[in-house]
Amino acid sequence: MNKSTLLLGMLTVLGHSLIGQIDGSSADMRERVTFGLKGGMNYSNVYNSKGQEFGADPKWGIAAGWFATIPFGRYFGLQPELLLSQRGLKGSGRMLGSTYDFARTSTYLDIPVMAAFKPSAFFTLLAGPQYSYLIRQKDVFTSTANSFEQETEFKKDHARKNTLCVLTGFDVNVDHVVFALRAGWDLQSNTGDGSAITPRYKSLWYQSTLGYRF
Repeated sequence: MNKSTLLLGMLTVLGHSLIGQIDGSSADMRERVTFGLKGGMNYSNVYNSKGQEFGADPKWGIAAGWFATIPFGRYFGLQPELLLSQRGLKGSGRMLGSTYDFARTSTYLDIPVMAAFKPSAFFTLLAGPQYSYLIRQKDVFTSTANSFEQETEFKKDHARKNTLCVLTGFDVNVDHVVFALRAGWDLQSNTGDGSAITPRYKSLWYQSTLGYRF
């Protein structure tokens, strides 16, 4: 959490410095309803892990979808989005008497609804809640002595389908092109089953996308 706050602060400072350098040639769309498409990458990991003897490394995934801007005057507005988003991790731990290694890819339908503050045509600061629905989860295991039993335990786990999250970041707008940076984190763990022996955690991710608004 501290790392995400620090990164977001650095990115915000960078965005404000870019505002000072803009030449004023960008179209001012702050008072217009716009729609757009965007695509890019997530860099995700986990925090608040409750799994015993479990460690995780970050993993890349895709992010792509649709966004809209709804103004409430010149400086404020809403920005809803609808994204197909992959988050995951590369994990290792110990279960049933032996170690295991696996890579997890979780594919979500993300629906963030963010409040927008638009101090200039070039820069938009965003923050708000996000609802995520788990579409698919895939685990790839490295073979071990008890790999079959370990995979069986993972398949028994009841993954949380509906997750509430928080998202914050900013957009850099150059005419119709939008470069977006986000930091997001889950407010709920990956499973609601407290008796599971598989790792329990919350996801944390950074997202970078490039979009075009109409």
